[in-house]
Amino acid sequence: MTTDGPGAATPGRGGALLVVGDVITDVVARHRGPLAAGTDTAAAIRTVPGGAGANVACWAAYRGGAEVRLLGRVGAEAAAWHERELAACGVRPRLVVDPEAPTGTVICLVDAGEGAERTLLTDSGASLRLSPDDWSEALLDGVGRLHLSGYLLFSESSRALVAVALESARARGVPVSLDPASAGFLKGLGVDRFLALIEGVDVLLPSRDEACLLTGLSDAADAAAELSRKVPLVVAKQGAEGALIARSGAVHAHVPAVPATPRDTTGAGDAFTGTFLAALLAGAGPEEAAAQGCRAGAVAVERVGGRPPGLG
Repeated sequence: MTTDGPGAATPGRGGALLVVGDVITDVVARHRGPLAAGTDTAAAIRTVPGGAGANVACWAAYRGGAEVRLLGRVGAEAAAWHERELAACGVRPRLVVDPEAPTGTVICLVDAGEGAERTLLTDSGASLRLSPDDWSEALLDGVGRLHLSGYLLFSESSRALVAVALESARARGVPVSLDPASAGFLKGLGVDRFLALIEGVDVLLPSRDEACLLTGLSDAADAAAELSRKVPLVVAKQGAEGALIARSGAVHAHVPAVPATPRDTTGAGDAFTGTFLAALLAGAGPEEAAAQGCRAGAVAVERVGGRPPGLG
């Protein structure tokens, strides 16, 4: 069973952006000071829509200029809510309703002190139960770029979906981007396996930790340059240090971050990615697209949750 929400975005000159990824319910707990083991720790707690794939789609739609579509899988208990939230952000959701598993849930423990760093407790639920049966060639009709959430590589069924989607995109000449998503999950999957699975991806958008893990190098610039020997364009996200753009084994640009006062860093990388991809579709070059992504990241860290302001 699927649900199809209405779309509010205007198609851009580069075609639509199709995001395939996770749709998650985030429980964000902002606490001050260390967690007190065995007793209570005061916190401000909110339940908000999230998921790396869904957040990327919402920020891409927020940036404007292109129609944005999202394929994801949710449980029946939250399907209507997530569809409404996505549609309110201008995304056209195609949500597969899982008959057995609940919607994935992430508990985000956010240190409300300086830096607002977060620790994630993840129950993927229905989100990683996407399978090739959920794919349709028609999903690529009118699409100018396909973006895959790296979380899809962390289960057997969604890995199979990634393979099918990549094959379909290559057959149509649709460029594909991917965000590795999680250094912790990457360690479990294995670097060599990950690199084999993303063969054919045109743009890789790792965090600094992910880039270093994937190369075994400790310097972010060296890691981005090395990854660009395997993927044509690498855009390494460095948080408060901006972003690096690498091609053909060399870093070609360092885009500075925009100053911000962080409240919650959840979804900042998704904000960068969604805005970057929308800018590419609108005709921007990688450096200008990364600058727009850095501006979006600055907006994101000053908010609680992973979605754009004033929407959803």
